[in-house]
Amino acid sequence: MSLSTNSYFNDQVKSIAFESANGPCTSGVMLPGEYVFDTSKHELMKVVEGELVVKLPGSDKWQSFKTGTEFNVAANQSFDVKVSVTTAYLCFYS
Repeated sequence: MSLSTNSYFNDQVKSIAFESANGPCTSGVMLPGEYVFDTSKHELMKVVEGELVVKLPGSDKWQSFKTGTEFNVAANQSFDVKVSVTTAYLCFYS
C-alpha cells in the first residue's frame, strides 16, 4: 500500500490518499476559506473535526455539517464549501 499527498487552493487544503477496506479514500484538512470542489466519483464526506458549510449541487441553500456528520455528492458534480475554522475530513469514493 502507498500513500499519496495532494495540495489544493495554494496549500489551504491538503489530503492524504489511501486504500481503505471500503475502497479509495482521503483524509485531509481545510483551512478557513471558500472553495469549489469538482467530483469525478461519488463522494461520501465525513466531518471529523470542525465544520463545513456546504452548498450541494442543485441547491440554493447552505447547510452546516459539524463534527460527526456527513454528506454525499454524486459523480461529475461540483459543490461549494465555506470553512470558518480549521476542519478535518474523511472522504470515501465510489
